[in-house]
Amino acid sequence: MSAGNLQTVVHGAAEVVVGKRDGAWPGGDPADELLEVHEDAAIAVVDGEVAAVGPTEDVLREYPAENADEAYDASGQSVVPGFVDPHTHAVFAGDRSDEFEAKLRGKSYQDILAEGGGILRTVRAVREASENALAANLREHLDAMLAYGTTTVEVKSGYGLDTETELKLLRAVDDAASDHPIDVVPTFMGAHAIPEGEDADEYVDAVVDEQIPAAAEQGVAEFCDVFCEEGVFSVEQSRRVLEAGEEAGLTPKVHAEELAHIGGTKLAAEVGAASADHLLHSTREDVDALVDANVVPVVLPGTAFGLGADYADAETMLDAGAPVAVATDFNPNCHSRSMGFAQSLCCVEMGMTPAQALVAATEHAAMALDRPARGRLDEGSRADMAVVDAPSHVHVPYQFGENTVDAVFKAGDRVV
Repeated sequence: MSAGNLQTVVHGAAEVVVGKRDGAWPGGDPADELLEVHEDAAIAVVDGEVAAVGPTEDVLREYPAENADEAYDASGQSVVPGFVDPHTHAVFAGDRSDEFEAKLRGKSYQDILAEGGGILRTVRAVREASENALAANLREHLDAMLAYGTTTVEVKSGYGLDTETELKLLRAVDDAASDHPIDVVPTFMGAHAIPEGEDADEYVDAVVDEQIPAAAEQGVAEFCDVFCEEGVFSVEQSRRVLEAGEEAGLTPKVHAEELAHIGGTKLAAEVGAASADHLLHSTREDVDALVDANVVPVVLPGTAFGLGADYADAETMLDAGAPVAVATDFNPNCHSRSMGFAQSLCCVEMGMTPAQALVAATEHAAMALDRPARGRLDEGSRADMAVVDAPSHVHVPYQFGENTVDAVFKAGDRVV
């Protein structure tokens, strides 16, 4: 791939992580069996794509640094694929920090929701907020995510719970995405909660008959998600929403088995969802169903951390050969925008290796968003890269609570 504009050459890196080694089992361990890694390495970018990756001497022979629009000396640093965050609720208004205190005093998530807090409190704030304010808030969150090395992020609606506000949220997502370096993947999630004073079945009717057609006509959303959970939407109600979304051209996603086991994981498998997310109460049988249906399991350890809850059983998923992905679940109830911290939790609380956590945050996360050209740095892949200010990718989860990312490249252009 020598023709075209030589945008960038990143050279002299202590290591470049290309991605999962060909044929590597998702549960592969140790790191040198799971990851394809080059030492003293370089990457050349032509027209937004990786043109060459390998030993610095070999890459520079074909792509001299002086011929590039930008030459970046990564001596002593490591280069990894840009992080892909496949599950966030990043477009919202209001503040719920007092609920964090309430949980520390012993109140459960369900207690807070029953008192009009939680999602319903954010819904009230979003309905009062202007579209411009929502877009501005989202841009600030995207700025922070980008600085942490995230180059692709999914953002859900779901804090409107009526047609007008759900469309407003999706327009705000589209507005913020239009002038931001991060690739933003919008998801419609009108079935996020049951509005105050409404019947669940009647609200599902409204989602299916009014909201989904309107969202599809608007043309912003790519996915349709549902909170399949005890006390929220049953399996059959969730199925109605997902099938209606699919008929309207929206790919299914499922919030499954977060607070209790009711069958959301198997529903995700049955409808061929792109991903099933949370999975704190999923069983081996559930995971096997996901593997058979090529559905990506997405773990959200930040949510368990914030709730003081048990973590998803990543070991069982890996043993089953599932392509485990990780996301921040950034929202007012899980206020972390750092994929590095999510990887730390994968390692410390879920028993994953740094290599497994990195693959979960890149290649597998991209699979959960149907973005096969993201999350890797081999030839022909999109040149989305994070430069870690340390000689190994292990420092991303190792330095928990710190941002190890020194520079970020989006399609070959340095944006941080």
